[in-house]
Amino acid sequence: QGQLVESGGGLVQAGGSLRLSCAASGRTFSRSYMGWFRQAPGKEREFVAAIGWAGVSIDYSDSVKGRFTISRDNAKNTVYLQMDSLKPEDTAVYYCAAAQARSRRKGDYDYWGQGTQVTVSS
Repeated sequence: QGQLVESGGGLVQAGGSLRLSCAASGRTFSRSYMGWFRQAPGKEREFVAAIGWAGVSIDYSDSVKGRFTISRDNAKNTVYLQMDSLKPEDTAVYYCAAAQARSRRKGDYDYWGQGTQVTVSS
């Protein structure tokens, strides 16, 4: 069984930056489509960004496009989410997930991490 573990969350002021990491273990995810989702209190889990196995086929939600950058290092079995120009509305638990094909739907993702909290103060 594969496992995904997120790290890098924390408290940051509006306008600041954070870099999230998602380390995979137990199996290789080098051929998986990797995504980041987030869930704010009282809200549905929503798609943030995703990246294909070759580092292309990148997709962003409109709310983060131009501010967040997703990347991956298959040699390290790790996916990253660089978050710049953070806003208070970015506050949420951020989850890493793996799917077999490109998708924005959380139901299409087979593996999930436990999440990491990101809090942006105004």
